[in-house]
Amino acid sequence: MDKGVAKKVLAGVAAAGAASMLLTTLSACGQSTASNKTTSDGKPIVTILVVQNTNQISIKEMQWAKDIAKEAGVQIEWKPTLDTAWGQQKNASLAAGDIADLNIRAYNPDDTAQNTGAFEDLSKDMDKLPNVKAFFDAKPTAKKFVESDGAIRVLPSDRGKAFAASGQHMLINKTWLDKLGLKAPTTWSELTKVLEAFKTQDPNGNGKADEIPINLRALPTDTLAGWWSPFLFLNSTGIATHYNSGPSQQGIYVKDGKVGNVMQTDEFRQVLNYLASLTKSGLAPKDWVTTDKYDSRNQVGGDTAQVGVVFGWDQTAFGGYDSDLYKQYVAIPVPSADGVSADKTVWDASGISGANEFEDYHMSMSANAANKDACLKLINLFYSEKYSVQQLWGSFDTYLKKTGDHSYEITDAFHKAQDEGKSPTLEDRLAGWIPDDVTVKGDRGADSVSAVDKPYAEQYANLGEGDSAVKNYMPIYVRLSPDDQTTVANNNSSIFTTVLPVIAKMAQTGADDASWNTLQNDLKSLNLQQNIDIWQKAYDKATK
Repeated sequence: MDKGVAKKVLAGVAAAGAASMLLTTLSACGQSTASNKTTSDGKPIVTILVVQNTNQISIKEMQWAKDIAKEAGVQIEWKPTLDTAWGQQKNASLAAGDIADLNIRAYNPDDTAQNTGAFEDLSKDMDKLPNVKAFFDAKPTAKKFVESDGAIRVLPSDRGKAFAASGQHMLINKTWLDKLGLKAPTTWSELTKVLEAFKTQDPNGNGKADEIPINLRALPTDTLAGWWSPFLFLNSTGIATHYNSGPSQQGIYVKDGKVGNVMQTDEFRQVLNYLASLTKSGLAPKDWVTTDKYDSRNQVGGDTAQVGVVFGWDQTAFGGYDSDLYKQYVAIPVPSADGVSADKTVWDASGISGANEFEDYHMSMSANAANKDACLKLINLFYSEKYSVQQLWGSFDTYLKKTGDHSYEITDAFHKAQDEGKSPTLEDRLAGWIPDDVTVKGDRGADSVSAVDKPYAEQYANLGEGDSAVKNYMPIYVRLSPDDQTTVANNNSSIFTTVLPVIAKMAQTGADDASWNTLQNDLKSLNLQQNIDIWQKAYDKATK
């Protein structure tokens, strides 16, 4: 799972822009242009760079990777690299024109837009990519996600409908609720009473006053919010977050088609005061704003939980699938803020927007690939159901069994390898798509996140039905121009350096008039409105 893609994109804009000038002259020198790219028996040779996670075996060892080469009639020269290293290598590769024939989870649409001469415009090759065309026909949002002025220089991935779910959820210890005879809270007032009971009535039954009623994740130091941020409480007030990715992490929000920044709203002040009340009453750890103990407080092991409520991905925040602690927690809709009705309360839009299902940088092709037809044949195979399911769930027979038309079952061997930190798949790094008619038995991750997302159905509906919902969140396909990205990034650097200490203090002690007015004056003087105007322009262009 990739967290913070948007932030990395903004951070890399300046370097990528500089690289694009050099690339114009050097691209002809890259490895992709080698003239003798066939084997002795005439097979095309295709180089494929793939950015992998540290918990995966090398793609060279995956059986499906050998099978796809055989079916395409090519020899693949795999170039695996770890994502921990790729962040340092990418800009250098662009500057040197060292672009592999095919690239999996390596270059995003902004990289390719800055270096148009280096990457194939795949929109012109759709007649040779019927599987990709079928993908885009079925999932138009995925196409818009990567399209830039009609060109498509990188293809997205789709890991399946189960991931049409937010990565943000509110989890509560149901074992504690049941023991104390309490119901899941539906308002902030009810939540506070539940947390007070968690603090004082020894719900874990160990005779110690060691319960943490609500464990809040520390605030970031370079932007307003990130994954599992306490500012998810903004949804309680009717402002939808989008914390999987995008400008919501900078405070940008959309309400009835109008873009704003939450830091200027009364709702944000209300959330700050609520967080401060939890802190001052000892219902949240006093050090939560800066601590690095969020995970360790959740994952205490055994069967005696320490934490009552958190924001997280799913119950794996507390332990492995089916562990004692995993089973104690359930997801609940976010409680409504004081004065906000249930039909105005919403939830994080990262799921309904497609941010969790799709990623936008999973297959790109060098414009200078020596064996273009072979590359296109491979891309089409990657995006077939046959190879998409194997990229996500493992090679047939050993890790994945086909049980019928579009139906599969994951084997125990896959789970064993995954639990040992040696995943035999690309997982969410696949260059492919899982059609909606595919069903799979035994995908613990998909089953779990799909289940914890179900309680939010009504709060998603409160955002609007169908296309009307985009009036209340920033769609994933809204993009800034390179110049606007630079402006926003520069403004954000000044904004967050100045205001984050003020916000952190208010989250602990409250937003009194003096501190709130200081924040508002700082935001006005630091060009926040310019950022809002830029995002409004981009939003209007993409949605109207």
